[in-house]
Amino acid sequence: MSKLSTKGKQAKPYPLSWKEQDRLCALLPVHTRDAALFGVNTGLRDQEICKLRWDWTIYVEDLSQSVFVLPAEITKNDLERVVVLNQTAREVVESQRGIHETHVFSYLDNPIQRLHNSAWKTGWKNAGPPIEKGILKEVHNLRHTFGRRLRAAGVSNETRKALLGHADGDITTHYSAAELQELVTAVEKILNCNIAQTLTLTVVKRTAEKAWRKNLGNIKLG
Repeated sequence: MSKLSTKGKQAKPYPLSWKEQDRLCALLPVHTRDAALFGVNTGLRDQEICKLRWDWTIYVEDLSQSVFVLPAEITKNDLERVVVLNQTAREVVESQRGIHETHVFSYLDNPIQRLHNSAWKTGWKNAGPPIEKGILKEVHNLRHTFGRRLRAAGVSNETRKALLGHADGDITTHYSAAELQELVTAVEKILNCNIAQTLTLTVVKRTAEKAWRKNLGNIKLG
């Protein structure tokens, strides 16, 4: 099959509403739920979450809190990435302390291998988000949710790119205290941002468009 034949068939992302997030988390086992909450508040990818280690933390005195610095070998673009934490992400991290010696997220004394497992699939199916063909059902939707909430909170494109670790000439791990504070302020904003209305309006718009096209096809000319 040629590459051209698959163009346009990639699954569409589905940012979660707050209600959908709550339903999904309630259906996940505790270790998966905690990792998912961390993901939706940091924008980390599946394997970045699973491989997260305690020795990647750096305490920033000017912030009075720690950040994670992901090594280049585990990021998608092979660049180091600074991960700042909002209140929810910090609470998740604190809840994991003392459970595993090396890794932040674990299950039965072993680092978790992946979030997109059978528990995730079952939870997604029963939580309410779309399951029809063409909708992305993977853990990557947590990252899309994080990005959408940053945008809805009015966070600048430059700051969003830094928080999502997008490959860019400006991305660096050498942040000043003021720059790190800007990133922390941005991720705190999403806790007060509700995108449910935006998603509802999008669904209404698509439904109206489908109805319009259907009616148009029923119109007889002449």
